[in-house]
Amino acid sequence: MTESGARYRNLAVWQHAHRLVIDLYRVSRSFPSEERYGLTSQLRRAASSIAMNLAEGASGESPGSYAVSVDHALRSAGEVDYQLLLARDLGYLDSEAYRRFAEEIRCIRAMLAKLYRAVKRLPRATSAL
Repeated sequence: MTESGARYRNLAVWQHAHRLVIDLYRVSRSFPSEERYGLTSQLRRAASSIAMNLAEGASGESPGSYAVSVDHALRSAGEVDYQLLLARDLGYLDSEAYRRFAEEIRCIRAMLAKLYRAVKRLPRATSAL
């Protein structure tokens, strides 16, 4: 992998998202086994999608495709926000864990929104025909 291909790792928002994925994988191990293909899988998938979309977008060639990837990451963060609430309300997360994760996802969503606005301001490449 080239250094430019890994530039997403320098993004603070990617670093936060990556840590969140790891933490959610760990905490979701204690979710009931009947949730393996339900909430556990959905929460892990949505959280992973945040970091994956940032990696994909940063590896792309155009600001337009980057903006789409950041938008997808924002949408996934919204899913995680709700899934955390659901996990708490079902008794899978205690109040303190929920508070900590909810604060982290709010922080990530704010950083993603800021990144999205910045990427949307980048000049679009013109195609040479």
